[in-house]
Amino acid sequence: MTLQIDIVEGVAPYEQVRAQISERARTGALPVGYRLPTVRALAESLGLAANTVAKAYRALETDGVIETRGRNGTYIAAAGAAAEQELAAAAQAYVERARRLGFGEEAVVGAVGEAVRAAYGG
Repeated sequence: MTLQIDIVEGVAPYEQVRAQISERARTGALPVGYRLPTVRALAESLGLAANTVAKAYRALETDGVIETRGRNGTYIAAAGAAAEQELAAAAQAYVERARRLGFGEEAVVGAVGEAVRAAYGG
């Protein structure tokens, strides 16, 4: 597994690690069950502090992308369809909450569009 960290990009290194592993899991480039390097090994190969990689792994575990099996290692847990199902469930929950708050379709779609532009710089 090769990751690229761009220090001058302006995105925190842990976020770059998190985003790259998440994307590769989503596309299947890192298949379900793939064993990730240890925190220390990945940190050393990227020239990062172990705490930086540990923070990325914690975020990925919270997102359900990876699972840690104690001394047995850390593995890819969700990919492709599982991640898409989670996205659909999150979208459904958002829409239901917005409807309960009294917002119409146009306001909900507008809020999502603004959030996407803010998150992706578009």
